[in-house]
Amino acid sequence: MHPDLIVFDCDGVLVDSEVLSIGGVVSVLNEAGVPATYPMIARYFGMKQADIMLKVSEETGHDIPLELSARIWPAIRDRFEAELKPMPGLADFLRRHPDVPRCVASSSGPDRIRNSLRLTGLAPFFGEHIFSSSQVARGKPEPDLFLFAAATMGVEPSRCVVVEDSRFGVMGAVAAGMRAIGFTGGSHIEPHHAQALAEAGALYVERDWDAVEARMFGG
Repeated sequence: MHPDLIVFDCDGVLVDSEVLSIGGVVSVLNEAGVPATYPMIARYFGMKQADIMLKVSEETGHDIPLELSARIWPAIRDRFEAELKPMPGLADFLRRHPDVPRCVASSSGPDRIRNSLRLTGLAPFFGEHIFSSSQVARGKPEPDLFLFAAATMGVEPSRCVVVEDSRFGVMGAVAAGMRAIGFTGGSHIEPHHAQALAEAGALYVERDWDAVEARMFGG
């Protein structure tokens, strides 16, 4: 593959955050009387929060006001401060390829992305090359975020490789004309997930960074 730019999702790819995040969302919604469940929220992870809340509202029949949505990030942040970890093997992977341009393209907000990278010691690997769905009109699974990141970094989409753990992210990468590797190394991954990523268009699906490296730079 030998990309000119590696585009990393953050949650579930760089940091093992999805179980913590989903738990925070469910806790806040349940406390407000919204009957959300872990499987319900997990179905939509990879989308930006506003889109997830819309889906939950449609499923449960409960309105989710902005002030309730605003309580979600503080709840997740507390869990991150206590428990967030980087994906095993990721830092070594990044150190082995210092000359390959890289960036983050995440459905999370900029403050949350930076906080996750700071807590896990990954911030120096990315600097200011951080892109959020809040910067574009449409989030994943639309291609807007990936196209914005590639244009800002000055790389043609066809020369980018995206590493994603969600089918929405893979779909967005493919729609942008990029090659996608599905990543299944997070603690939130269930047995069917690899197949879902492949069906969404991932060229390969791998569960550790040595395997991702072999796909990306081998041969």
